[in-house]
Amino acid sequence: MKILMLTPYLPFPPSSGGQIRSYNLIKHLSDKHEITLFSLIKSDDEKKYVSELEKYCHKVKVFKRSMSPWTLNNILRTGFGTYPFLVIRNLVNEEKEAVEKELRDSPYDIIHAETFYVMPHIPETKIPILLVDQTIEYLVYKHYVDEQAWLFLKPLFFIDVIKLKYWEKKYWEKANKVVAVSEADKREMLKVSPHLDVDILPNGVDLDFFKMKDNWEDENPKILFVANFKWLQNTEAAEALLDIVFPMVLQKLPKCKLWIVGQHVPDKIKKKSSDNVIVSDLDYDDEETIRKAYCESSIFISPLKGPGGTRLKHFAAMASKLPLLTTTVGAEGLDAIEGKHILVEDDFEKMAEKAVFILTHPQKAKELASSARFLVEKNFSWSVISDKLDKIYKETAKSE
Repeated sequence: MKILMLTPYLPFPPSSGGQIRSYNLIKHLSDKHEITLFSLIKSDDEKKYVSELEKYCHKVKVFKRSMSPWTLNNILRTGFGTYPFLVIRNLVNEEKEAVEKELRDSPYDIIHAETFYVMPHIPETKIPILLVDQTIEYLVYKHYVDEQAWLFLKPLFFIDVIKLKYWEKKYWEKANKVVAVSEADKREMLKVSPHLDVDILPNGVDLDFFKMKDNWEDENPKILFVANFKWLQNTEAAEALLDIVFPMVLQKLPKCKLWIVGQHVPDKIKKKSSDNVIVSDLDYDDEETIRKAYCESSIFISPLKGPGGTRLKHFAAMASKLPLLTTTVGAEGLDAIEGKHILVEDDFEKMAEKAVFILTHPQKAKELASSARFLVEKNFSWSVISDKLDKIYKETAKSE
């Protein structure tokens, strides 16, 4: 089939969750489908990565959005228009015109929109549209407004949340088929719009990329948290780990260390570096440090509270045979059984207790990690996930 795929980012280098997902799906689907990729970029420097995507795509076109979302133009267009800020910051007229021309000049079987906020670039068309939403954005922004926004700005931000929910629902209903990444997200979508045709396409993991642990005994254990800190939920989780969970673990295991790894690490986290806390702010292409972090750590602790996100870091831990301890929210989309594949705990004091137990019981750590690896091998390799997407493409094409 001929697929026109729209993404709000260039899917290379595979550093953020969305980029990793899109890159691997394109890579595995390219043998079966002819993919034309339209992506947004922030700087001309990103154009150097186009050649990597051209290995798998029939054609790649990029369109420049503003480097910073917080331009006066974006703020005014949001304030005086109907679209929410997330749509405005990703709306590029050049791409809208290019999509219209592309559909006029070339026949396509499906349009694959990755995230609802690329949908305004698509004109009225009879070509079936598959909309994949990696997260339910209005819930993410509502969480930010409730937990983080300054009090005097909450009313303004809440208006944007209302607009987000309106347009997210509208574009779900405009698509021929909608895809969520977890059963929890599917339930939320159906609450908002009960008659949606929703499939689930979970995230995957590159099993060959990660080196597997083969020893779970460590007199100097190391707790790991890996994330892209552009996302509020990851910063929240890191702060909870630093300020609440880790100090309680340290009381029982004084030789334990915490390793925070990722991109865009905020200064407030960097300042917490100490003899026991290691903070590594990585370049996008520093794959070796990522691989080393998963293999050389003793446990991955992820105290996520906010909704949304792709959870690829959790699959990476499971693929590396690194025991995973997370919250109920963090376990969404993993299809993992608590106590068999991963550990799940929402109470931070109990989370610290479970961490100490795993760090002092290497046999249990091995059993947990081995079961998790088997689970991802069976259900979450990118080849398995791409086969599922291939079936969804075929079903969507029939809806014409």
